[in-house]
Amino acid sequence: DTSRELVKRDLKNLVILDRIDNPAAIAELKAINPKVTVTFYPYDVTTPLTETTKLLKTIFAQLKTVDVLINGAGILDDHQIERTIAVNFTGLVNTTTAILDFWDKRKGGPGGVICNIGSVTGFNAIYQVPVYSASKAAVVSFTQSIAKLANVTGVTAFTVNPGITKTTLVHKF
Repeated sequence: DTSRELVKRDLKNLVILDRIDNPAAIAELKAINPKVTVTFYPYDVTTPLTETTKLLKTIFAQLKTVDVLINGAGILDDHQIERTIAVNFTGLVNTTTAILDFWDKRKGGPGGVICNIGSVTGFNAIYQVPVYSASKAAVVSFTQSIAKLANVTGVTAFTVNPGITKTTLVHKF
């Protein structure tokens, strides 16, 4: 839904990084606004920071500039503790850290905007999903820390913290 809304805007490019290649979804996005170039790269947020940096080098080499990063990967499965933390928090930290190397004004970068997808559980934990809630609290705290550096790095960071939303994330909940 976020991608659908974005392509309705005045964008040049939309780059989607995801584990699952969905050509039908990419075609749908291209059809909404043929002026936007939609590109897909296979990516798993749980890959090491070095792999994320390599992928971003490829993307920056192709596009020259990237203005916004939306960290939207997430799972809700407290039975998979390590994976929940890896996807919801560690992956987000790695992606943010990797893009900061390209954007940080102290390193000659242009700055940028990071939107991390958190959750209301980051502020008000749900006792049935303590690991998920803790991972989202970590996202909020991490993002607040990065945001406080904006005057130095030129990178604005914020979280969007939705309540329970009808997505595939809540199917097991």
